[in-house]
Amino acid sequence: MDEAGDEGGDEGRRGMGLLRIVALVFLPFAGGYYLSYLYRSTNAVIAPDLISELGLTAGELGLMTAAYPLAFGLFQAPLGLLLDRFGPRRVQTVLLALAALGAIGFGLGQDMTSLTLSRALIGVGVSGGLMAGFKAVTMWFPERRWPLANGCYLAAGGLGALSATVPLEFALTFADWRQVYLGLGGVNIVVAGLVWWLVPERAAGSEGSSLRDQFAGLARIYRDRLFWRFAPICISAFGASLAFQGLWAGPWLADVIGLSRDGVAAHLLLTTALLVGGSILIGLVADRLTARGVPLATIIAWGTAIFVLAQLPLVFDWRWAMLVPVALVGLLSNVGSLAYAQLSGHFGPALAGRSNAGLNVLVFLGAFALQYLVGAVLDLWGPGEDGRYPAIAFQAGFGLAVAIQVVAWIWFVAWGRRR
Repeated sequence: MDEAGDEGGDEGRRGMGLLRIVALVFLPFAGGYYLSYLYRSTNAVIAPDLISELGLTAGELGLMTAAYPLAFGLFQAPLGLLLDRFGPRRVQTVLLALAALGAIGFGLGQDMTSLTLSRALIGVGVSGGLMAGFKAVTMWFPERRWPLANGCYLAAGGLGALSATVPLEFALTFADWRQVYLGLGGVNIVVAGLVWWLVPERAAGSEGSSLRDQFAGLARIYRDRLFWRFAPICISAFGASLAFQGLWAGPWLADVIGLSRDGVAAHLLLTTALLVGGSILIGLVADRLTARGVPLATIIAWGTAIFVLAQLPLVFDWRWAMLVPVALVGLLSNVGSLAYAQLSGHFGPALAGRSNAGLNVLVFLGAFALQYLVGAVLDLWGPGEDGRYPAIAFQAGFGLAVAIQVVAWIWFVAWGRRR
């Protein structure tokens, strides 16, 4: 642990009470993460509108939707450098302004190309939603509370995903998807202003270092063995969660389970409601268990194992157990987020932005790959005469995602046993 960084955190907390930190630091950044998850999940609900208006195939819809996590992921490496050098307040304000431009562009887009580029711009713009908040947590909260603070922060993202279910479906009864995105662009501008005007300026920890030192710190992270223990399990689990909840849960519920559009929105609401509660619950459980000496790695291993098992009804077409993935994928989606707290403590506050962003770039590249691959697998079968994709196509797509997660889990557990 970096002593200077810890002393700086104590000094900052003495100058501001906890409630003021929550109000002036936590909530503005949480607003940005709320929007990040809202954008991420909208296509699961508006997919039928995009397909009917633009004539997209499943692969094209998957590619256009995956432009968000691809751009998001590719920007994580420079994002970590920017956060450690300039601080989360300034970086997040600029990025949210870019997201607003992307949302407006998406609302005005007329073809696959313009919508894909706009969604990629949104991905860049909200790429700091999670990492800027995690960086702020390391700057303002005591280290022993990082898992709990991160869990509560992740719950804000869950509220964004929650808003992309029944509330979004309701909004679509009096506005089309284009007007919804134009409205989101306006909200984005407001949140950017709140981050700029409310969050106090504070040293990020690496202002005096050269650009060469910044890249050297990033290289150190990618050479670290502990980092590569956590990376595969986080990539596969988060990627599967984003692929399912952010896009393919909606088509699966409609095509395989046979739910109406309202029924799909209601089930997605359940998933994301549990995501909100699960994020806080995971943080609380980790806070209590680590206080009793249970390592975060053990909590991650058990939580991820249950998460993988919860996806088996998707693979084996157990329709009688359809609520298992709907519920547990939401509840346990963020168990891998404990790795961010583990890596922040391992590398220290000065490298917290780069260590978290270094992991996040891989996570979102994995999400891009899985969202696109599931769509590509569906296209191998193609839609039937009724426009629905067959159950076997979804089984194959989700089965591929589960197989990747199993391999990553084995690597994670085996690494721990070797150590």
